Amino acid sequence: MEKKKRIEVVIPCYNEEECIPLIYQSIHEVAKKLPEYQVSILYVDDGSGDASFAKIKEVSERADENEVHYISFARNFGKEAAIYAGLKNSTADYIALMDADLQHPPELLLDMVKGIEEGYECCGARRVNRNGEPPIRSAFSRLFYSMATKMTSTKMEQGTTDYRLMSRKFVDAVLAIGEKNRFTKGIFAWVGFETKWIEYENVERAAGNTKWSFSGLLRYAVNGFMSFATAPLRGAIYLGFIVMIVALVYGIYIVLNMLISGGVKSGYSSIMFAILFIGSIIILLLGIIGEYLARIYMEVKNRPIYIAKDERLDENTELKD
Repeated sequence: MEKKKRIEVVIPCYNEEECIPLIYQSIHEVAKKLPEYQVSILYVDDGSGDASFAKIKEVSERADENEVHYISFARNFGKEAAIYAGLKNSTADYIALMDADLQHPPELLLDMVKGIEEGYECCGARRVNRNGEPPIRSAFSRLFYSMATKMTSTKMEQGTTDYRLMSRKFVDAVLAIGEKNRFTKGIFAWVGFETKWIEYENVERAAGNTKWSFSGLLRYAVNGFMSFATAPLRGAIYLGFIVMIVALVYGIYIVLNMLISGGVKSGYSSIMFAILFIGSIIILLLGIIGEYLARIYMEVKNRPIYIAKDERLDENTELKD
């Protein structure tokens, strides 16, 4: 009998105790519709402060043999670290990435499998609307994707999510990028490969509350933008030229005004404005450079992306830093 190909669903979790058994049951039902595949789940507990890890262990104990695996972090390292850990420790033929809150409909896996069988290395989900989200969050999201596409060499399409099914080749390409400050959405786009997109309507959380505040999403967006864009650094050069031209024009104006009026005026206000304007530009540029230096500083430290305190992995998988 031909050995079944394996699909492992990586689920990052942070304070999702209510959703963990629900997402397991949903994937378990979907797996019944994929008899030609062996489907398993890899929960990655990102240092949750509630009973999430206890729920994960409870689910793993009642699940079928080798159906549920898990990694639990020593503390909260962030979703990017959880995604990396899940991808790095899965040995399946195909790896799916899915949120725990059921806003990523597990039923879409059926369409994703069809896409993979058609020859795509990656099959992802794309929201056609953002119903239920605050309008300001939706507006900032559209602005981010628009700016990211225009100011980087990486095309990030509107509405795309982390939810996707990937081949081993695709995952290996993602893992080959060894940077510590990771922005997975950008990395998925950067590695290339043709992706088939499946559109779906936005879905409300099954239980609990979102862990993303507006400020947290803003930091995430800034980090993602600076991970792939060198435009701010190049923009500093253009800004310097603009300030230099403005200063030159203003200098010519002062000289001409002095020659015409026949005297020198104090111009206290204009001098203060020039000092404050140029000073603010210098501080802004130093701030931009500082952001990039901070990322270089964190990279050269070479700290591990995550530290696991407990794990139950596939017997063919070894824990890696």
